[in-house]
Amino acid sequence: MDSTIRTLAKTLTWQTSGLIVMMAITYAVTGSLMDGGIVAAISAATGACAYVAHERLWSRVNWGRVVEGSR
Repeated sequence: MDSTIRTLAKTLTWQTSGLIVMMAITYAVTGSLMDGGIVAAISAATGACAYVAHERLWSRVNWGRVVEGSR
């Protein structure tokens, strides 16, 4: 199982990249940096919560894990 701090660090790096991409896409569609920033911030906040929940749930599932030395 990943530690909570590892999950949070992964969340931060993933959401930062997503924030940049979402802001660029929204700016390209609307032509507004303000709209791009607002949409990106909302997306990052909701996405971060969903990602943490997803990672924590998957950390409880043993399916597909390979234990070192058991091959």
